[in-house]
Amino acid sequence: MTAKNIAVVGAGYWGRNIIRNFAELGVLHTICDSSEGTLSQYSSLSTDLRCTTEFGSVLRDPYIDGVVIATPASTHYSLTLQALKAGKDVFVEKPLALTTSEGSHLVRVSQEGNRVLLVGHLLEYHPALTTLGEMLRAGDLGKLLYVYSNRLNLGKFRTEENILWSFAPHDIAAILGMVEDELPTRLSAHGSAHLNPDVPDITLTNLEFSHNVRAHIYVSWLHPFKEQRLVVVGSQGMAELTDTEPEHKLKVYDHHVQWVGGVPTPIRANPRTVDYPQIEPLRNECEDFLRCIRDRSEPISSGPRALKVLHVLQSCQDSLDRHGDWIAPVTTRERDFFAHDSAIIDEAGGIGARTKIWHFTHLMPGVKTGTDCVIGQNVFVGKNVRIGNSVRVQNNVSIFEGVVLDDDVFCGPSCVFTNVVNPRSSVVRRDEFQPTAVKRGASIGANAVIVCGHTIGEYAFVGAGSVVTHDVPAHALVYGNPARHHGWVCTCGVELTQYNGHWECQGCGTIYNEEDCGLKPAPEDTQ
Repeated sequence: MTAKNIAVVGAGYWGRNIIRNFAELGVLHTICDSSEGTLSQYSSLSTDLRCTTEFGSVLRDPYIDGVVIATPASTHYSLTLQALKAGKDVFVEKPLALTTSEGSHLVRVSQEGNRVLLVGHLLEYHPALTTLGEMLRAGDLGKLLYVYSNRLNLGKFRTEENILWSFAPHDIAAILGMVEDELPTRLSAHGSAHLNPDVPDITLTNLEFSHNVRAHIYVSWLHPFKEQRLVVVGSQGMAELTDTEPEHKLKVYDHHVQWVGGVPTPIRANPRTVDYPQIEPLRNECEDFLRCIRDRSEPISSGPRALKVLHVLQSCQDSLDRHGDWIAPVTTRERDFFAHDSAIIDEAGGIGARTKIWHFTHLMPGVKTGTDCVIGQNVFVGKNVRIGNSVRVQNNVSIFEGVVLDDDVFCGPSCVFTNVVNPRSSVVRRDEFQPTAVKRGASIGANAVIVCGHTIGEYAFVGAGSVVTHDVPAHALVYGNPARHHGWVCTCGVELTQYNGHWECQGCGTIYNEEDCGLKPAPEDTQ
């Protein structure tokens, strides 16, 4: 079958270049854009061309073979998922999605439906980079030592994504290709926001790979001139790909280092230009999409490869959020926990083995859980929250930044933790978050509110609907608004009765002594 019918969704800044290429290839069938004014610019392109503002009509059209998604990054997951489920092959611009869980879902849906999923990492289709990759594999530069990439410009400024997500995917994809798709052993990203708060416009990322290979990526849209430069350093030579040069983009420097009298000495050589096919990278990309539709083969920039790029991107963002902390990326293949397809996990902290995360739950960056936890439906867990082993979090619970749940804690349905005592919508108080600690074995009833800055002791029991405004001693039973002390509970959850100066459980027979911090099990000789 020859693919003749391609729909391009998004006719804006980059979409118009994709439209041009597919039109020149004679396969452009439909253009879809939310703006009637934008669509009117293409009315004279072809008499057979369809223009529509309705994405659903693209999905319903049985004559459309492939759909290209060239819309803002925040829409990539939703639109790509709809197109795949409608039985369309998809070419989606980078990034594949904005979280690794979304990206994993798209790859799985494409594989289960035998659909083509190509992701627009354009640099992978640059013939100069292809030639450079062949040189590396042939050993022309010796052993790969170091790669650095600069992607700099003045604008185009964005607010829906930062510079890391806008510029760096191309370079990450190229570097991963050079190390045979190996993920970094660890990485660190630093950045700064000068134009829009919380939207970095400059980032510098350091990546460390096995075999002592290093790389760094510098991206900025706040730069006085445009530069797209990739430098590869090998043990026997160096190469430079400068895409902003009008010609002679790929050069090789046969520099190397010799040890003279125990001192490393640089041996320099004049650069030589390397020839490569003069084909527009985007044309290569579009033709690869058509080839894959025709042959049912895998694209050069496939979904699984793009998912690795997404893992690195997400880890870079996690490091950025944590002020440059070193992060070790973890792929979904390495996971030994369950997460429902609708769950969103912004990885960094780590999810423990055999933990289950259910529908529509969102774990923010830096969340760390222990093993054997169950986190129910529609749960929100804020940044850097720590959750111990065998914790049960029921549906609709909100756990905000600053909360620590120790092992065996139970959080009933719709209970809420706060982290600011005097919130105002107009006042930013991120630096005033107060910690809340819930100690081992404690239980919190349904619809309870835990006001921040307090500690709930070991095996304490907070009744349903209570509002906790003070510390709760170990084994204390509290309820009401505000919650008040009404008794004591055993480790097994049974309310205790007072007997002969002690507190005794009628269920398991355990005896407790009352102390300043709450109850403590009595010595064994009094049990």
